[in-house]
Amino acid sequence: MLSGTKPGKGKYSGRRLSYFTGFLLLALLISFGIKTYAKNSAEASALLNRKSLDALTAGSILYPARVKGGTDTCFYTQPIKASVKNRIMDKSYKEDGKVALSELRYVRVLYYGFDKETHIGELIVNKKIAKDILAVFKELYNAKYPIEKMVLVDEYEADDEASMKDDNTSAFNYRTIAGSNNLSKHALGLAIDINPLYNPSVQKSNGKTVVSPAEGKKYANRSLENPYYIKKDDICYQAFIKRGFTWGGSWSSLKDYQHFQKSIG
Repeated sequence: MLSGTKPGKGKYSGRRLSYFTGFLLLALLISFGIKTYAKNSAEASALLNRKSLDALTAGSILYPARVKGGTDTCFYTQPIKASVKNRIMDKSYKEDGKVALSELRYVRVLYYGFDKETHIGELIVNKKIAKDILAVFKELYNAKYPIEKMVLVDEYEADDEASMKDDNTSAFNYRTIAGSNNLSKHALGLAIDINPLYNPSVQKSNGKTVVSPAEGKKYANRSLENPYYIKKDDICYQAFIKRGFTWGGSWSSLKDYQHFQKSIG
């Protein structure tokens, strides 16, 4: 025993240090637990429901983990509300046209962007194909099929050429077929154009090849490899064809590679 050290004092000091260390660890664990609970509670309360999804603009990046009920919640249709009507009136929609608003549906979907992020997309289609369109885009999203943009054509003042030039995927637009007086299937909400810049319309006229949009001319050669080309039997083609759509890329006099449409009896 060292001189001046009382018997048991060192042992007592060690025990007291052990108690203090244990108490400190317990306090830290409790503090960490409270912070974790608060963080989880905050995250849970921040989950996006249908109302908060509606408030997000088309094109917004969405983080799937933040969606209450999972990504299936993000695929839905609605009758044309006043807010949507105000956006399309006298642009893609003409009140004196042959299609009533009650025949159309506003559709919200998710798509996998060229930037490899999840985005919110929007379309207007005929109510008779609305369920098909939801199923198609759910399939494409789950397969991570790339789509660059998907907003209403009204964001381009219903100018189809401008929308295509910007590679915007769109559907309803009350217009005639280019170069004719006949209504397009788009005017009935029964057609959709996918990634139109990379999948242009190609037609031979008077010995010349006419490409629309004009900026898509370099993508008119379909023998080239391009991840954004729609080709027969690929996943995009199959998703539409098995639901009764026809593909413009299969037409003879005109090759409309962006275009899918459905005939309703």
